[in-house]
Amino acid sequence: MEAKKYFPGGVNSPVRAFKSVGGNPLFFERGKGSHVWDADGNEFIDFCCSWGPLILGHANDAVTEAICTTAAKGASFGAPTREENELASFILQHHKYLEKIRFVSSGTEAAMSAIRLARGYTGRDKVLKFEGCYHGHVDALLVKAGSGLATLGTSSSAGIPQAYVNETIVVPLNDIEAFDAAVEMYRGQIAVVAIEPVPANNGLLIQDGVFLKHLREVCTREGIVLLFDEVISGFRLGFEGASGYYGIQPDVLAFGKIIGGGMPVGAYGASAEIMSQIAPDGPVYQAGTLSGNPVAMAAGLAQLKECAKPGFYEELERKTKKMVDAIQAHADQKNYVFRIFHMGSIFWVSFSKEKSIRRMDEIPENSGQLFAPFHRFLLERGIYLGPSGYEVGFVSAAHTDADIEKAIVDFCDALDHVYNK
Repeated sequence: MEAKKYFPGGVNSPVRAFKSVGGNPLFFERGKGSHVWDADGNEFIDFCCSWGPLILGHANDAVTEAICTTAAKGASFGAPTREENELASFILQHHKYLEKIRFVSSGTEAAMSAIRLARGYTGRDKVLKFEGCYHGHVDALLVKAGSGLATLGTSSSAGIPQAYVNETIVVPLNDIEAFDAAVEMYRGQIAVVAIEPVPANNGLLIQDGVFLKHLREVCTREGIVLLFDEVISGFRLGFEGASGYYGIQPDVLAFGKIIGGGMPVGAYGASAEIMSQIAPDGPVYQAGTLSGNPVAMAAGLAQLKECAKPGFYEELERKTKKMVDAIQAHADQKNYVFRIFHMGSIFWVSFSKEKSIRRMDEIPENSGQLFAPFHRFLLERGIYLGPSGYEVGFVSAAHTDADIEKAIVDFCDALDHVYNK
């Protein structure tokens, strides 16, 4: 394959390589609305949506016009632009959990900067994260659980110094006992508790609101910064994301994906007090040549204006629920070991009978083996999902009822194929 001459594995992000589902990755040429076309001219209904950013679908007219108009005036200046102010103002006006925001260029950069901010604000070093949550490829956060109830983690990637790993504590999701034990063991040392409030990178591990509220209470009591990583859930479950859904005020939030309208973007935000620690106002340094890129800002604003319209999120959830309920009803009628979870317009297929999966260790070990033929069958039918059984799918505003009806038929046929071949 030509791409393998240029890139490790032929790709620029590992999950694109199709290693877990077999076959060669698709090279996409164009997209419009809910549909994409690969380089061979094959057409698919897209439920990957670029891993979530395309909440309006591909090449939305308003977003495309904003990109073209802004790019024609200059792609980057390395200086303040009106577009930064406009997007920031719109977000802060519609998101009561934020007072100030700083734009960066990726979700990883947002999480990395938020962690540094928490350390600078508290004067502490240790990070507590949860097994099954992903916060980008930040050294201190590419860490998995060690052994024991409350333990320092171990690296989940080569190239990470042990000294970085030693500052990271990893505990299971939805386990109040383990969390409390870790806080007690490292009392006075933890700068930040980082969590995806809706974990959606290792399955859709929907958390109990009681657990998330407990994190808030303990962090407040212990002077720990609570970081909600809403790179996926932000502006996806509602304009205020998981914070609004659960009614919980985190200390710092990290964003990405939807706020860029399909362009590379990230952001982190907090109260004015905490954000006053960021340079040039404070001692926590963070900078970026392309931060607040005007093209990304314009695209994000065009997209978020659509998201903020009345009924937008309700319609997304209606379509998602229609699809999920019909597929689950088919699986139940056939007595398949299968569950399709959803929250808002996020969904995840799991080859399990469990009605809730809140932790990584509750995901069946054979899920990948069953997902691979399921994924291949759907591709043949013209349905595109991300090529990993641990990744979630997304419904966009561009998906029509006809798309949903076709997806229901194809998903049900794919299950019949998997369980009856």
